[in-house]
Amino acid sequence: MNTMNDLEPLDLFPDPRLSGIDGLVGFHIRLASAAVYQHFTETFSDLGLTQKQVAVLWLIEDQPGIAQADIGRRLKMDRASVMAIVNRMQDRGFLTRGASAQDRRRQTLSLTDGGRDSLTQARACIAEHENWLKARFSPAETAMLVELLRRVYV
Repeated sequence: MNTMNDLEPLDLFPDPRLSGIDGLVGFHIRLASAAVYQHFTETFSDLGLTQKQVAVLWLIEDQPGIAQADIGRRLKMDRASVMAIVNRMQDRGFLTRGASAQDRRRQTLSLTDGGRDSLTQARACIAEHENWLKARFSPAETAMLVELLRRVYV
């Protein structure tokens, strides 16, 4: 007779409707990602900002004068995607571009007052979203989840 300790995690609550795909880790990551993304989108619907836009604003605030290329590397985004986000954020008056004092070929980014205000609102939404997500786990489980997920992309 199997005890809870003898079972693999995915054996605990198998979903017969999913057949063989229920045992695929990537499938469950995709479902979890979809649920998190849906909640994020609902939480942010009034702000008109995407996850990537918020991440870009946040990085610029944390690191004034950061270059577009550095944002792309940190967020694992291609150059064209970063440029499109930066262009949109500049058009909305959230950031300004400048030339690096060290290397005139590099464009640096800084938040405007409007960008800081939007980021402040976004952080309130993020807190709500994070509370929703973390309510499903204990603090120790949350820390473990972050560590385990980090192994996938680092």
